[in-house]
Amino acid sequence: MSRLVLVGNAIVDLVMRVPALPERGGDVVSTDTTFVTGGGFNVLAAARRLGLPAVYAGGHGSGPFADRVRADLAREGIEVLLPPLPDIDTGFCVALVDDDGERTFATSLGAEARLTEADAAAVLAALRPGDLVQVSGYGLAHPAGGPVLAWLIARLPADTRVFLDPGPLVSDIPEDVLRVALARCDWISCNQREGRLLTGLDDARETAAALAARLGPDTGVIVRADAAGCRLVASGGEPVHVPGREVTAVDSNGAGDAHTGAFLALLGSGLDPLDAVRGANAAAAFAVTRHGPATGPTRAELLAFLDGDAATVGSVLLG
Repeated sequence: MSRLVLVGNAIVDLVMRVPALPERGGDVVSTDTTFVTGGGFNVLAAARRLGLPAVYAGGHGSGPFADRVRADLAREGIEVLLPPLPDIDTGFCVALVDDDGERTFATSLGAEARLTEADAAAVLAALRPGDLVQVSGYGLAHPAGGPVLAWLIARLPADTRVFLDPGPLVSDIPEDVLRVALARCDWISCNQREGRLLTGLDDARETAAALAARLGPDTGVIVRADAAGCRLVASGGEPVHVPGREVTAVDSNGAGDAHTGAFLALLGSGLDPLDAVRGANAAAAFAVTRHGPATGPTRAELLAFLDGDAATVGSVLLG
């Protein structure tokens, strides 16, 4: 069976719920504050809960944040590939979630940003035929880690499938690093803002078509549009609108990660891309109805949420 091997960043999120973002120079009182593991952990947990074996192949340090990350990875049954760095803790992110469920971030980097060529070589040696390798724009944008990730991506074997999430820092990724990632990826998934930064286009369908034309017929494209679902371009195809699900959102933090993890789990289980995206849309809709970044559903929860549409993914989830 395929595994998800994530070479991104698993960090700690300091999540603060606020009525609205303060004006510049202002202040706001949080109504609730929690520490949770986030970043790439959200993708790994979403995939693992739907039955896909998962491996964290990113950096991690020594300290309270690193201990929390490793404990949560272990709780979800996710393997950790690299040894901890002894002289630095894992990084953290401050996430402000307003009353509309929208989130705004500020990130402090740590051990996860110190990927070396020796680490990359260890990842290459641990890969198995058929593995799904997920690459995040957060890692690609780092001045030191980005070139190492590009080195790794360029050497990935042909029998691995590469999934690129350019992320909100896509504009900060050096052009030579981004070029390597785009040339090798089998799938790219971005939200509409990230798609606009990559293409200059606002319309989701036009963005998906432009990305597909830029990347070529061997690369699939997903442009996520929150409650409106997403635009899918399967390998060599045309953009298809895959509708979302109407829900009452309480926290959109981690929705894109839930979508990515579910898509990879369903794709890795043998579903065709269209059915995998339908399941991913449902998983993301489920995730925003719960507080917290790692709120992707289990198999049973996704089946219950799908209800009458369970036939779309039921055979895989029950397998």
